[in-house]
Formats: sequence, structure tokens, C-alpha cells
Amino acid sequence: MAELYVKPGNKERGWNDPPQFSYGLQIQAGGPKRTPLTKRVAAPQDGSPRVPTSETSGAPPMGPPPPSNKASRPPLVGSSPPSSTQPTNFPVVESETLPEDVLTPLEQALEDCRGHTKKQVCDDISRRLALLQEHWAGGKLSMPVKKRMALLVQELSSHQWDAADDIHRSLMVDHVTEVSQWMVGVKRLIAEKRILSSEEEANEEKSTATAEQNQTVPGIQQAP
Repeated sequence: MAELYVKPGNKERGWNDPPQFSYGLQIQAGGPKRTPLTKRVAAPQDGSPRVPTSETSGAPPMGPPPPSNKASRPPLVGSSPPSSTQPTNFPVVESETLPEDVLTPLEQALEDCRGHTKKQVCDDISRRLALLQEHWAGGKLSMPVKKRMALLVQELSSHQWDAADDIHRSLMVDHVTEVSQWMVGVKRLIAEKRILSSEEEANEEKSTATAEQNQTVPGIQQAP
């Protein structure tokens, strides 16, 4: 039987050379096929077809790759990405109001009123201004009071009487404990300065009208 699968070899080979079997002759003859001894097939228990063990154990499992530890994680709820530019907080520096910036214009206004106002009134205003200077030097005035007094002086120097009076009224309402002892003098000074300014304006208008009358020659009608 084995002679049917013997491949015709080289005629010059030795007598003791093993025979060479032909794979093609075995296929054509339809000889029996043997299971390789290196493969073991387990008996099926559920009726499924037999699959060689090497095909199931040797192949790697198919499926999506496991997640990497370096994968990006979603941001936490409520967190915002860090900004590349951070706002710079500059300190707010407030210019301090000097006492002479307030007291000097008030004293100058008082000097303007002397000679037009009663001496008793001027002396009372002067005493109140001295008390203001004492409280300022003693640190009894807050920064808002100093700021508003600086604004009051500016309005007084600009002849804005209503604005100066409004600032005086706001100080009496918001900071009465700080200003009650000397603000009466400032209020009286605003009123006296207003009266004096009105009188000066009236005198100027009167002087201007008199000068125009003197320039007009009687008996000669000026051309329109």
C-alpha cells in the first residue's frame, strides 16, 4: 500500500536512502488522512463543532483597547479653565486733602466780608473756623468730611452758592457729630458771602448804567 504513495526519486540514490512520499499522489489516491499528533481536540459537551485548542488559546482577544491612564478627563462641574492673563489689581491711592486747602479760602472769604458785615457776626465765624482747624489737626475729622469740605470751598470760590449750601446740608445730615460745632460758622459765611456778592454785582450794574448815561450828550440823538 505504501508503494502507491512513493515518489519516484533519483535513480542514482543509494539503496539505503529513505523513500520520498509524494503529496500530490496522496491527494489523487484519496488516502486516509491522519490528525497531527501535535493537535489535541477536546470532546464537545454541548454539541458545538470541534475547534482546535491552538486556534482558541493562541489568538489574542478581539475588542476595543483598554482605556489609557493618560486619557484626558472631563473638567469638573463648576470649574473654569485657567485664564492665560490675570487681572492686575492696582492699589487705589486717594490724595489727602490738606487743611490749608480748605481753611485758607474760608479765611479769605471772611476777610472779604469784614467792613460789610457786623463785627459780632465776623467774630463768631472766625471762632468757628478756629474750631474747625483744631478738629482737623486733632484727627477728629473723617476722610469723607474732608473731601466734602474741599468741594464746598471750590463751589464757594466759584460763587456757586446753591451747590455750596447743598454740600453744607449733606454734611449736617450725614456727619452731624463731626461738624455740628463749627458748621454753623461755615453756613453763616456762605450766606454773608452771597449777600456781599449780590451787593457787588448790583453796584457794578449801577456804575455801568451811570457811565453810559454820562457818555450820552443831551440834545443829540444817536443814530440807530
